[in-house]
Amino acid sequence: MTEQPSVVNVGLRVFADAVAWQGAAVVHVDARPPARGDPLLVRALTDVYAADGEAADAEVLRRLDREVPYVVDVRPAQEVVPGFGDRMILHAGPPIAWAEVCDPLRRSMRAAVVAEGWAGDLAGADRLLAGGKVGLAAANEHDTVVPLATALGPGMPVWVVDNPAGGTRAFAPLGQGPGDVAWLGRESAAAVERLVFLREVAGPKLKMIVERMGPIDAFAIAAQGVQMGDDVHMRVQASTNLLLRSMLPAIAEVDDAVPLAAYLSANHLFFLTVAMACAKALTLSAERVPGAGIVTTMARNGTTYGVKLAGDRRWFVAGSPPVEAALFHAGYGPSDGAPDIGDSAVLELVGLGGAATAGSPAVAAFLGGSMAEAARVTGEMRRICASESTRFKLPTMDFRGTPLGVDVRKVVETELTPRVNTGILHARDGSGQIGAGVATAPLRAFQAALLALAEQR
Repeated sequence: MTEQPSVVNVGLRVFADAVAWQGAAVVHVDARPPARGDPLLVRALTDVYAADGEAADAEVLRRLDREVPYVVDVRPAQEVVPGFGDRMILHAGPPIAWAEVCDPLRRSMRAAVVAEGWAGDLAGADRLLAGGKVGLAAANEHDTVVPLATALGPGMPVWVVDNPAGGTRAFAPLGQGPGDVAWLGRESAAAVERLVFLREVAGPKLKMIVERMGPIDAFAIAAQGVQMGDDVHMRVQASTNLLLRSMLPAIAEVDDAVPLAAYLSANHLFFLTVAMACAKALTLSAERVPGAGIVTTMARNGTTYGVKLAGDRRWFVAGSPPVEAALFHAGYGPSDGAPDIGDSAVLELVGLGGAATAGSPAVAAFLGGSMAEAARVTGEMRRICASESTRFKLPTMDFRGTPLGVDVRKVVETELTPRVNTGILHARDGSGQIGAGVATAPLRAFQAALLALAEQR
């Protein structure tokens, strides 16, 4: 008696398709040479995997997963951010010269210069920036992270986040809110006024609120938010609402709280920069572990995309990619969008953002509306991560932890790079945010980081 054959096909899918066409059962294994067989990268992978780096990796993962960051204060940036000069602007991504700054970030920088009082108008601000009279520095090199096209001046208020177990302190600006605001690449009078409002009104009042509440365990709030459909990057409504609810008694005690309440009620992304500062406090701790293959920095300035590894201060840089899986506002399309920008990819490094996509129906809408596609994004992140979060759990995946700890070896081996949930700014005309989507990190930056790690081993 002849039995129907069962086939396992390894390698090229065309052979599996041929067997299936003939009606036989077939299981396809998508096997391919690591790093497409590139000799230099394969040699680096071999050397790094052979080296004894397990203890370093485990310690990095423990710090990312187990240490607890707390919001402890709101202060003017120059008072607390290390190395912040009198006439300096902090920006997202790797260091960049004015000549290479993209259009939305230029607009935000001009607005920041006017808000700081260094120039009376935008033309004067442009002259100062073009003439090198205002220093530009990467926020990440000052223990700070900023979202999208934020240009952070020394007078602007920042969240102060302490990580007691790791002995680190990190910072991020107060969220500017939606609409006509500088972090979205706007330089209007309203955008400048919002910066002044944050400095003169929101910052001092939020400082009083945080002091009355005591240290805030913001990642405990984020964990609840993930259970409620947040990815805590593109979608933070649940986390924002939970934070504001906890703040409400202290808000009610603040004199003349109406302007602050109006700002908070309209700011659905209010929790974003809180989460970013918390994530940065953890990655700063992880950075202190030498010899690990875990990524501790991913940041984009709209021109370049930079990556750093634990224990290595060097930037590994490639061009900033477009945001491809996207929904655009009416009248806009891919040709209008600026390349990926912002430091918010720090969230993907701690188990949020792209790692938590499978639990967020709102983010799934940017991926064709399919939760299966959202699960695929998280699944791809799982393939390139070294562990799972014990802090952030996905109800849609039987409460499995989100992928944690982007492993540069797995990225290069599989050629899958992190997926980053993000907004899209107009590339040229100052329209502000014109959509949102998911950007794919450039492989070349991770390949360079792996080669550097192999040299150290």
